[in-house]
Amino acid sequence: MNFIDFLIRSITEISWKDIVMIGVGILLIFLAIKKKMEPSLLLPMGFGAILVNLPFSGVIDQYLDQNQTILAKGAIQWLFETGIEASEIFPLLLFIGIGAMIDFGPLLSNPKLIFFGAAAQFGIFITIIVGGLIGFELNDAASIGIIGAADGPTSILVAQILDSTYLPAIMVAAYSYMALVPTIQPFAIKLVTTKNERKIRMPYNPKNVTPLAKIIFPIAVSIIAGLIAPASLALVGFLMFGNLLKECGVLKSLSETASNTLVNLITLLLGISIAFKMTADEFVNWNTLIVMGLGLFAFVFDTIGGVMFAKFLNLFSKNKINPMVGAAGISAFPMSARVVQKMGIEADPENHLLMHAVSANVAGQIASVLAGGIILSIVPMLL
Repeated sequence: MNFIDFLIRSITEISWKDIVMIGVGILLIFLAIKKKMEPSLLLPMGFGAILVNLPFSGVIDQYLDQNQTILAKGAIQWLFETGIEASEIFPLLLFIGIGAMIDFGPLLSNPKLIFFGAAAQFGIFITIIVGGLIGFELNDAASIGIIGAADGPTSILVAQILDSTYLPAIMVAAYSYMALVPTIQPFAIKLVTTKNERKIRMPYNPKNVTPLAKIIFPIAVSIIAGLIAPASLALVGFLMFGNLLKECGVLKSLSETASNTLVNLITLLLGISIAFKMTADEFVNWNTLIVMGLGLFAFVFDTIGGVMFAKFLNLFSKNKINPMVGAAGISAFPMSARVVQKMGIEADPENHLLMHAVSANVAGQIASVLAGGIILSIVPMLL
């Protein structure tokens, strides 16, 4: 076969679904560069989506015959099978870097705000019920529900371990909604709050948190999580290990490497690995749209759950809580805290809620991985 014949054959092999997915890849690149929406992830995802949907692509395995004899290994497929499918090591390594970026000091200064992290997981479990009612298998419904936490690594890990059919759509939805926090959360918050509620001021009187307390915290959380939800230990443990690197005071260079170089490198590899599952056959169908819709539903109701919990507490509290702080209990750190701060200033230019929102936001980091662990503990027993 000469070059011209091969070129013609390649062009004729491109289906309309392939063209759609190449268009999706270009869209993700546009959002990453022009709109600066999670560029370190969406750009490699978008470029990878283009690569895997070209005919006879060398980035996925090529087979010699119908007996599935491998002619050549594809680089992106190998990354996915090694870093996500076989060991889930990419998401877990990312948790080390995330942990090294988080300061739990504000939460330790006001520990009651940890309950907002729990309340803001409400949408996950509602979505699991809704998904089951409309016909999704339990493992798929649970994997879709975890999108609501706005925690990409946890979403990937849960969907992979539960062997969800909709892993590609779940991965894209999880990271897309993380990037859209500044757009989606204000809508959800305004849906269930009044302007007067958004004006509520909360004085910030931080308590002194000792370095020893910051060292004990990640160790204690890991032990408690291991006893309560053993399946969450990899998630929680890697997150807390990263935080211990930061707080121990003797591994500064490693902490800085984890929070910068490691996070950037693993995010890049994770993004291009995810693209392996963004092939036209797996992605272009009506179920993908339903998954994206359910993921949005979960995200919105996670936000609403946090807000409503704060409003419930205000029924019994003398010192009122600004309900928007509850919305920061999702895992999207620090984007959600910034949204709450911005909306607080819009309602009252002197209303500064950032530190309260940050406390709820870091609580959401812990709560989302615990929610993932609980799902991984319960769902396999019910299947």
